[in-house]
Amino acid sequence: MVPIPEIGVNGAAWGSVACHLVAFSIAITSLKRTIKLDLTFSKFVIKPVIAVTIMGICSYFSYLMLSRIIAQKLATIIAIVIAIVIYALAIVALKVFSKEEIQMMPAGKKLCKVLERLKIY
Repeated sequence: MVPIPEIGVNGAAWGSVACHLVAFSIAITSLKRTIKLDLTFSKFVIKPVIAVTIMGICSYFSYLMLSRIIAQKLATIIAIVIAIVIYALAIVALKVFSKEEIQMMPAGKKLCKVLERLKIY
């Protein structure tokens, strides 16, 4: 797609996305058939997309505000840190992970206790 003048270098990005979508589709299909994996569309697609959207909006506007005050490179770094925090909070608020899945993470039992104290889980 890159040699096509209308598409240009964007063709590499679109080709990469298409490649990953095909690989993802094959992997999910294989997992569903082999181990009878029960993947709900809401938990694995809708909620993460909502979290990414929230993260993207917050990081974009935080970058816009910060870049007016401080150097652009520093504003970018801070916006990335803000994006990480916002994404983590959105994933927790949307309850993408079950209590059992959180407990399997490193320091998951401590995190689960904190979330229980905050009455999130």
